[in-house]
Amino acid sequence: MSSLVEVGEIVGAFGVLGWVKVRSYTDPPANILKYNPWALGSSEAPRSAKLVEGRPQGAAVVARLEGVDDRDQAIALKGTRILVPRQCFPEASPGTYYWADLIGLDVVTVAGVSLGKVRGLLETGANDVLDIKGDRDRLIPFVVGEFVKNVNLVESLITVDWDPEF
Repeated sequence: MSSLVEVGEIVGAFGVLGWVKVRSYTDPPANILKYNPWALGSSEAPRSAKLVEGRPQGAAVVARLEGVDDRDQAIALKGTRILVPRQCFPEASPGTYYWADLIGLDVVTVAGVSLGKVRGLLETGANDVLDIKGDRDRLIPFVVGEFVKNVNLVESLITVDWDPEF
């Protein structure tokens, strides 16, 4: 499979008929059910799993996978990562970005000072935060216009208005 993106994790069994409980990283969480099949495991050695059905269940999502027919099989999947091919995502609307597309981009200040690469993003409630790995670790609020001046996915570059000493 090509470029796989982690969209959730199986966190346990749900009931006795082989359903799994899923922590979804999609927004809203039930969007994980739009992708089928899922790739389970690691991006280096994924195995395909056909989603038979699923639904929101409280803050989580529950799903039934083909070939998982009892609680023991469901429990065995606990901790398994759920991945989908990046090309399955709908196109992002202008000015919005998938986190998966931002990870690994170079980050420079408006003055051209390199701060490093995006290692990940954090969701804080107020706004998302870029986790930058460079000569030192930095956290920069992902606030377009105020701190984030430009995101260029073609050039793999984010330009920020940020003091490199901070």
